[in-house]
Amino acid sequence: MKFFSGVLEPPWWGYVAFVLVMTHLTIAAVTIYLHRHSAHRALEFHPLVSHFFRFWLWLTTGMRTKEWTAIHRKHHARVETEEDPHSPQVLGIKKVLWEGAELYKKEAENAETLEKFGGGTPDDLLERTLYTPHNMLGIGIMLVVDIVLFGAIGLTLWAVQMAWIPFFAAGVVNGIGHWWGYRNFETPDKSRNIAPWGALIGGEELHNNHHARPASARLSEKWWEFDIGWLYIRILESVGLARVKRS
Repeated sequence: MKFFSGVLEPPWWGYVAFVLVMTHLTIAAVTIYLHRHSAHRALEFHPLVSHFFRFWLWLTTGMRTKEWTAIHRKHHARVETEEDPHSPQVLGIKKVLWEGAELYKKEAENAETLEKFGGGTPDDLLERTLYTPHNMLGIGIMLVVDIVLFGAIGLTLWAVQMAWIPFFAAGVVNGIGHWWGYRNFETPDKSRNIAPWGALIGGEELHNNHHARPASARLSEKWWEFDIGWLYIRILESVGLARVKRS
């Protein structure tokens, strides 16, 4: 019975806080490691930081670094054309918003995309023997951890964790970020800043800024805009765990 109820029995707000902290850490890993570091090479990390992010993404998303990097680079190279993996201008906002994860999976199976756009991504022993061939093992471990910690409700907490990135990153950023919002820059694409305060999605809300300056590690441009991912990068840089190449 103790196992079923979980090792921890927090008040209701404790469950909410747990999910918010866990999903925010995953969002941070996506925006500052996969996006700004791996896809755009805007900054470098200490090897320990890079590996932590790789491990965390394996544990909470099952995403492979090479796949995410290649798909995002192709998005920039083929933005809002028939070859764009997830353009709401081509596929429709409903398709990208609600089926963003399916579009990602489909493109991840395209060997030509991975070969052409996936260069410079990790190819060490851990990547070849664990993270790539056993990418679903991590989220299985996360499920066990959640159930052990919280009992039956841990399954619900895990489900929210698993849905967070597919909806907010694959759906909201790729969909609404090219559909609705304000623009600081007249870029050739239809990218939009969803909100001026980038916290919920790690700064990715400032999507028009990113398309205007894709090589920058900072997504905010105006004094009144806030990019929490940039704050984390600056903190890591201040203690010698990151080096910004372009800001």
